[in-house]
Amino acid sequence: MAPPWCPSCALLLALGLAAAAGLRQTPALELAQELAEELWSAGLPGDLPELEPECRSLLAAFAEGSEELTGCLSRRARPVRLCQGCHGHYRRLLAQYDSIARAVGNSSESHNCAKSILTSDRLQIVVTLSEFFNETWEAANCANCLKNSSEGLSNSTEEFLDLFNKSLTCFEHNLQGQAIDLSPNNYTEVCKNCNETYTRLNDLYNHLQRMNRQGGESAHSAHLCIDVEDAMNITRKLWSRTFNCSLPCSDTVPVIAVSSFILFLPIVFYLSSFLHSKQKKRILILPKRIQSNANLVNIQEKYS
Repeated sequence: MAPPWCPSCALLLALGLAAAAGLRQTPALELAQELAEELWSAGLPGDLPELEPECRSLLAAFAEGSEELTGCLSRRARPVRLCQGCHGHYRRLLAQYDSIARAVGNSSESHNCAKSILTSDRLQIVVTLSEFFNETWEAANCANCLKNSSEGLSNSTEEFLDLFNKSLTCFEHNLQGQAIDLSPNNYTEVCKNCNETYTRLNDLYNHLQRMNRQGGESAHSAHLCIDVEDAMNITRKLWSRTFNCSLPCSDTVPVIAVSSFILFLPIVFYLSSFLHSKQKKRILILPKRIQSNANLVNIQEKYS
């Protein structure tokens, strides 16, 4: 049979969680704490689910880490810079959650931090938050941007971001140079002067995509990290839509050659068939009866 509902117990539990999460003191919270102290002094039972100081410290650290990571993700949502700026916050939050989860054999007298914080209620808010951050990080494919230890950006990502910044700088520099002389829809100088930098950026992105598809096995292996994808999308939109620039296609000559070969295949086939086939000439042979009648006429004319 379930124990009777105790409003004062619920109040004390809420106060304990609020204090563990490090909430700012307010007049209402101070009044509630005074009421709780009065209830405790009245002789409440000692088996309430109060967190131990060690568990309270772990929960407060996780709450602080969640707040920092949430703020970082929100501030870097547009343009997307999640993996570049938030990998440190995410790595620390993983360590904080791991500290709580590893507390499973380190129980003191009657309390267990992992059980009290992670699985003591149906909602399991700490577990839910941790799963949310992990799923978001995995969906962003940030592992493809970082080193194996996740301590910083990989060399290929740094090279890409360097070319990306150079491309934007080139766009801005050439736009300032032609703002007075040219109409707003004429971006010839941008296309001409930034073509080399943009081509290198585009080639590097395609190379990273090929390498990722060859070595990736996860569900998101077809994508690069969200920072790189968003940077390339921004650059391509500026290049093709805003500036109306285009890259010379390096595959034009092979495509034309293959297309021409396919178009001429039927002609070559029929021509070769005509030249190598044996053509039989039709020989007209007069019937014997007609030939004999003609000889008879000749004989008659000779003797007449």
